Amino acid sequence: MAMTFETLRNGSPRQADIAAKAVEYGTFIAQNENEKAACRKMNGRGLLRRDTKNSAKWYATEVLHELVTGEVVRDSAPEPEVASVPAPIADAQNAELVAIVERARALFDDGDVQAALKLSSVAYDQAKAVAASAERVKASRGLVDKARRMQADALKIESMCYIAMADAVDEAQAKGEISKKGRPSENPQGVGIFSLEEVGVDSRRLSEARKIRNAVKAEPEFIDRVIETRLASGLEPSRAAIKNAAGHAIGTKTATKQERGEDLYETPIEAMRTLLALESFGLNVLEPSVGKGAILRPLEDAGYQVAISDLVDRDIATRDGECQNVGDFLLSSAAGGGWDIVTNPPYGIANAYIAHALREHRPRKMAMLLNSNFMFGFEDADRRFVMDENPPSRIYAFTHRLPMMHRDGWDGNKASSQMNTAWFIWERNDDGTYGQGFPRLIRVCWDAYQEASPLPPGAGGHVAPIRFDGKVDDEFARETPRKSIDERVDEELARALIWAAEEEHFSAGDLRRGIGVRPSVAEALIAKFVERGTVMAIEGGDFVITADGLKMLETAAVLHSLGVDKVRKILEGV
Repeated sequence: MAMTFETLRNGSPRQADIAAKAVEYGTFIAQNENEKAACRKMNGRGLLRRDTKNSAKWYATEVLHELVTGEVVRDSAPEPEVASVPAPIADAQNAELVAIVERARALFDDGDVQAALKLSSVAYDQAKAVAASAERVKASRGLVDKARRMQADALKIESMCYIAMADAVDEAQAKGEISKKGRPSENPQGVGIFSLEEVGVDSRRLSEARKIRNAVKAEPEFIDRVIETRLASGLEPSRAAIKNAAGHAIGTKTATKQERGEDLYETPIEAMRTLLALESFGLNVLEPSVGKGAILRPLEDAGYQVAISDLVDRDIATRDGECQNVGDFLLSSAAGGGWDIVTNPPYGIANAYIAHALREHRPRKMAMLLNSNFMFGFEDADRRFVMDENPPSRIYAFTHRLPMMHRDGWDGNKASSQMNTAWFIWERNDDGTYGQGFPRLIRVCWDAYQEASPLPPGAGGHVAPIRFDGKVDDEFARETPRKSIDERVDEELARALIWAAEEEHFSAGDLRRGIGVRPSVAEALIAKFVERGTVMAIEGGDFVITADGLKMLETAAVLHSLGVDKVRKILEGV
């Protein structure tokens, strides 16, 4: 039965409402995931066309206009005739392809998978040839797009046919109804026994179909997403694109939310050795997704004091005996300003996770191990916030993949990694912003750093990576200048005094750990405080803040509510 607006309304009121609005206003803006899903389905039926820059914006197609209004709609400017365009691009041929695709869809809906597969495969090949011919003779963009849309529609049906056949084969194999090469049949009479060739699928295609099926189980709109992404990018919706995307859909992609559970993928030690050889952080570091300690232990080995937390209580403690905090990082608040952050965030919530870290915790420096694809994408507001408005300073892209990060508790085959990863480094500027234009992309080979010594904690800055000839620069090639002790003392004066006012007494080591500075800076701070009379030594070698120091802070608090930057200005004038 041909589609009418009435059948659309009866089948899907939401799609009918979207169709009416798209035709009335020319565009439709999807406001939520349900509307986006409906628009994608309508796109697959040739009713809507997505904006190339705004994924939530959709345009009514000629087909939808005619469906809703009953009027034949033509583009405001007719497409120029191209004499050299071959015959298959003619309107009659286009109509024939549309009819084949619709027939294949109807057969699939009726359960005749083999017939639907044959028709959709024919339509795919013909549409592919039409699009290629149109591009070769530089036909109008509209002709190419129409051919690719038909190719996409045929590919969707073909892919679903192969998935259905894979399910049927697996079910038959479980019942012993599929013959196996080189093995005698377990059913001597051969009743109900058939081969893959009789089903219409060879072993190679069956393997590919199973991968696509697994990807669809993990993400029901997997096929639509891959095809529509390629169309929006001006690329051909090819079989190879579906196959490759399904082949790479392992780990977090093929695992359902239920299977992923706590989303624990332990960080390879190779990644940590590389990071610590190239980057130095403040002495105090926060690891808010500690997992089983894959990042914690290398940080401690390098001399860092680490505060740890996780959504799940894994009974993890630091070497100082501090137990992990338990809670959702997205609901956390900064207990003390300026702590650096190093972690491998849960990829399922990476956008919101990193945005929260920058907004709420305001780290002076932050390292996140991420899929290198994090550099791309525009649909998520948090992604734009962390990559465009507050971009990282450096991105260390691994020239070859890290060892596979298997999900915690994974008992399946140990696959090799198919994910490209990188360390993303954010550094806060003096004015409180992050980044300086486009981040610097640095290619590193993790093999070269497995015996490298980590940079000293508390120093800040980073070094140039090892060159590919295997030699290290003669100097420690710092790319950010190391500040003098006097400069560090001036920076930390106010924060150190505020911290000291909250302690009954403290040592130089306590101060060093409390505000995250090097021992030399902590000792210089105490010397300056003693010289000014704001702290004094007591028995046992500890120090306490004096009445003058408290009076100074009280005055600053009254005037500036203990804002660290403003207090610093007052103290610098003392």
